[in-house]
This record gives sequence, structure tokens and C-alpha cells, in this order.
Amino acid sequence: MPELPEVETVMRGLAARLDGRRIAHAEARRPDLRWPLPANFAARLEGRRVIGLRRRAKYILVDLDDGVSWMIHLGMSGRMLLSDGPEPAREAHDHVILRTEDDCWVRFNDARRFGMMDLWPTAEVETHRLLAGLGPEPLGNAFSGPVLAAALAGKKTPIKAALLDQKVVAGVGNIYACEALHRAHVAPRRLALNVENVRAERLAEAIKAVLGEAIAAGGSSLRDHRQVSGELGYFQHAFRVYDRAGAPCPTEGCRGVIDRIVQAGRSTFYCPRCQR
Repeated sequence: MPELPEVETVMRGLAARLDGRRIAHAEARRPDLRWPLPANFAARLEGRRVIGLRRRAKYILVDLDDGVSWMIHLGMSGRMLLSDGPEPAREAHDHVILRTEDDCWVRFNDARRFGMMDLWPTAEVETHRLLAGLGPEPLGNAFSGPVLAAALAGKKTPIKAALLDQKVVAGVGNIYACEALHRAHVAPRRLALNVENVRAERLAEAIKAVLGEAIAAGGSSLRDHRQVSGELGYFQHAFRVYDRAGAPCPTEGCRGVIDRIVQAGRSTFYCPRCQR
């Protein structure tokens, strides 16, 4: 599933072409994705002007000029693809298609249909059932070592599992949890309640750093992620531990070997030697 860097990359690509533009045409080629689309979905988009785009956790929010936000989640395999000029050839899994006033085509393609879209009042979007209760944005000023430690206090789950809890920190998924824990030299099995003080500071900084670098690289393309241009992301070439079981640990002087364990049904990659 796309994580924060992939969603941020897609949001920025959409913003470059949609911000300030009017949606001249909108078409929903099926009534549902993961869940049913809102009633009159395409008609409610058509004619609206985009006044801003932003990301909350793994959701893209497109604010429209009628006080409604178009909410998008890419699911497991969803892609937002842009092209200019004549309408591109339609593909089997192009479920939502839009055209802006300056002939930019937007296609939401989702083979597995785990993505979702909704329309919600902009002023109340934080109350949406999928956004209410989310933790702080890891790249925002509200996220820090003390904030992370406070969210982890009393949690007897492994720190890796705690980082995947969107109420602790929003948008971090399996890949970047593994990468951040390695950078911070924190073992994935360590109980979350024991990540405090200096460890929490190191981990918060590692989360910020790895997410920022991944965004700059266009995200990670392992299976489905594409930028809006159709290009791959490139951060997978910079992984330190994720999907590198058996490889030497890249920490200078460590001499450890990356191991893989399974936690809560998810693969965790880490170095048993330098992560404590």
C-alpha cells in the first residue's frame, strides 16, 4: 500500500496541474470502489474549481470552490495519472476520469479497487470517520521526540507495531517504519513504552529524515506506485534494511547482517547487531 511519501508525491503532482483549474468534465465508470461512491459523484465534481490540494496521513484532499473536499485514498494499487491534449486511450481499470478546462486528463486507475473516494464539507473534513483520531503529521512542527514518547507511553506492543498505528503518527507504513527504526538504532521488538527520552528523539528525527528523502526521490515503487506522470519512484534503491534480508548492515562498523522477522503478519527487516 502506498505510504506517506508516495501519497505526498502524487498529491504534489496533482497540485501542479489541478490547483486553480476548473473541472470541465467528470465521469465515474462504476458506482463503487472499495465502498460506494457518493450520490451524484461525477455531477458534483463537474464545473467545480480546485482551490487547493493537501495530504492528511495517506489521504489526498482536493478542496473545491463550493466548500466541499474531494477525498482520495489510493488503496493497494490505485494510481492517479495525468496527460495533456486529446483524451488518452481508456484502460480497463480507469474508474474515474476527469478533464480540466485546459485539457488536462486525470485518470484514477485501480486494478484491485481497494481505493476510495468521498466528498465531504471542507470545514468538517477532520471529522470524517477515516480522518478523525489520526495522530500528528510526522513532517509537521507538531511532531517531535517528546510528542512521540507521549503517544507511546504505556503501550506494551512492539515499537514497530506502534509506529503502524495511525493514532500514534499519521502516514507511516511498513517500509518507512523499518527504515526509521534502523536509522535510530531501535530494535523493532522493543516495547513501545520503553522508547522515550533520547531514543524517542532519535526515532522522531529518523522518521522525518527518511520520509523527507523518500519524497525527494518520488517515493518507493515496489509493485504499483507510479508518479502522476507514470514514472517510477526511486527510493527503493536507497533502502537500508527493507527487503534486504541477508545483506550486510550498512551502518558503518556494524558488521551485522539484515534479518527478517514477521510481526503481526507483516515482514520486518532490521539489524540484530546495531538495533537495540
